[in-house]
Amino acid sequence: MNRNEVSGTVRGHLVQAGSVGQIVYSSDSFELPAPSQLPPPPRYFAKRESELATLNAWLDDHTADLLLAVVSGTGGVGKTMLAVTWLHHVRERFRDGHLYVDLGAFSPTGPIAPEDVLEWFLLSLGLPARQIPDGLPRRTALYRSLTAGRSLALLLDNAFSAAQVRPLLPSSAQCAVVVTSRQRLTGLRVSGAHFLDVDPLDVDDSVELLEKVVGGGRTEAEISEAEELARLCGGLPIALSVVGARLFARPHRSLRTEVVEIKAKDRLAALNTSDDVSVAEIFDMSYEALPRDEARLYRLCARHPGAVFGLGVASAIADKPAAETETAIYELVERNLLTEIAEHRFRYHDLLLVHARQLSSRVDDDASLAAAAKRMVEWYLDGTVEADRSMRPTRLRVGPRFQGPPKPRFAERDEALRWLSLERTNLTSAVRTAADHEWDTLVWEFCEALWGFVPYAPGDWTALYRTGVSAAHRCGHEVAETGLRIMLGSTLTFRRDYDEAITENSHALRLAEETGNLFATATALVELAVAWQGKGDLHTALDNLRRAKAIRENIDTPRAVSQCQRRIGSLLAELGQYEDAVAELRQALDAVPTADVERALALTELGTALLRWGHVADAEPLLSQALSLATELRSDLWRANALTALGELELARSDTARARAHLVSARDLYATLGSPKAADLVTRLDGLAPPS
Repeated sequence: MNRNEVSGTVRGHLVQAGSVGQIVYSSDSFELPAPSQLPPPPRYFAKRESELATLNAWLDDHTADLLLAVVSGTGGVGKTMLAVTWLHHVRERFRDGHLYVDLGAFSPTGPIAPEDVLEWFLLSLGLPARQIPDGLPRRTALYRSLTAGRSLALLLDNAFSAAQVRPLLPSSAQCAVVVTSRQRLTGLRVSGAHFLDVDPLDVDDSVELLEKVVGGGRTEAEISEAEELARLCGGLPIALSVVGARLFARPHRSLRTEVVEIKAKDRLAALNTSDDVSVAEIFDMSYEALPRDEARLYRLCARHPGAVFGLGVASAIADKPAAETETAIYELVERNLLTEIAEHRFRYHDLLLVHARQLSSRVDDDASLAAAAKRMVEWYLDGTVEADRSMRPTRLRVGPRFQGPPKPRFAERDEALRWLSLERTNLTSAVRTAADHEWDTLVWEFCEALWGFVPYAPGDWTALYRTGVSAAHRCGHEVAETGLRIMLGSTLTFRRDYDEAITENSHALRLAEETGNLFATATALVELAVAWQGKGDLHTALDNLRRAKAIRENIDTPRAVSQCQRRIGSLLAELGQYEDAVAELRQALDAVPTADVERALALTELGTALLRWGHVADAEPLLSQALSLATELRSDLWRANALTALGELELARSDTARARAHLVSARDLYATLGSPKAADLVTRLDGLAPPS
């Protein structure tokens, strides 16, 4: 007998056949590889045999519980180098990959919120951005579900507090988490943490590390001077590496000269490891050895508001061509003044970041710093504009950058979405930077350009759009203010802040009517209708929709007209006027193309209206079509809507089991999208008879 078997774990799709002629198989799903985010192992690593042995023993002993190791010590003592080295030694023991994040304890913008880290981790574990829920509790719950049973190693670098770390702990006992911090984070003891204090290197180990960096036997030739350098560096690997890199770059410089110059420095030590050793003075000397362009880049890039930045924005900040900036930035990497964490992605060690920012305050005048900040903001804004164009080419915009010819930066829509997701923190930081400098036009342009990304990026965008509205108002740009108030109103409606949504959209409506902006007038009326419907005032909502429909018919926007018809039909069905509702919805359905999200919505609303009217048999094929189309278009929100309606249809047939299955699927989709409808379905499911 022929056997056709497969064993083991299968991810993605499996095609199994006894005889295969030709198979053409395609799928729009994509299985991400296991994350491998650990920074590369340090080229020069201090002797830490005792610490490595301790970590190995903890790993060998951990069986039933998650391994949580807190590695603490003073800044620059080599905590991260130790953690990275050890995790690379044991990386094969974690089959599902390795996650890394710099938690930014001493970042100029403050520690990173656990909610933002969870977004990054969920993306890294393969969850699409649009499925990441809003809020820390939901993200934590989803993260724990996603890590259950997995074997992962995590490095949580530069932690600020135990509270920052706890939500990031995976749920699987097969995982290991290493946390580095300048504080011991004893609050993690209740989570079963082990604690490892990393002390500065002794003189012998410091000299050994220095020799690894400098090479050529130079420390042996001047052993007393090498020992003096070790003492001046306070046993900090970061300081030893900086001194060693500078000596390596100057092969004829004696260690004695290095010692004399360090001791001769008479500057205020901003970064001290003891009463008589200043790491800042060591950094100063490395900085002074830099060529002019590299020194300027070192200072100015430290003003970037995010912890990590790319080569492109560095070029903009420096106002230099990319090729020149690349040469300069890799010189900083070579001298251990900057770290490359991924291809063309960089960050400062936190001590060096403080040093560089202090230098920029002393050396660069306010006008130069402001000009660099503006170039940074405009670089991110230009990228966002082009990403928005790639994602939604037909959307109406008023920002000046949208009026000129495109400057293609992205080959396809998915590439644009990936860039927006990667740079999300930097983009919002750029908006805040523009607001701090009162560059109001840039602020509202940025907010408008980001609007196409909002549906793909769960979170609360209301604060950003309040900033945009205020900026447009100060500019006296009534068209922009109108549009941004509508956007703000939409974000408020999504969060069910209906009263404030009505206030914002009413203000937008007045502005649109005063300026004769018919397109915005209709849009504001539609958003008002959605908010009034949320409050339960269906008649006011219906009046607003009919006004919007008449305007859109007058300005000849057929797709927008069909949207109004669909919403009118939905409201009429809620009011029990089923015959009129079905007529409106059929017209809306006929007006949209076959492969369009608006068609999926019209199918869902028409099927729902027929279901409420009691025409269950007529409703089923429409709702099934809606689900198929939403799935084809990869729209999780509209899938959830169709599944909810199908669940109600099965309840009308008294098939509670099938109804529950549909409603549970809808609930899960809404939850990943951060929609309040998830809570509605929880209540609905609680009211159903328990499964047999």
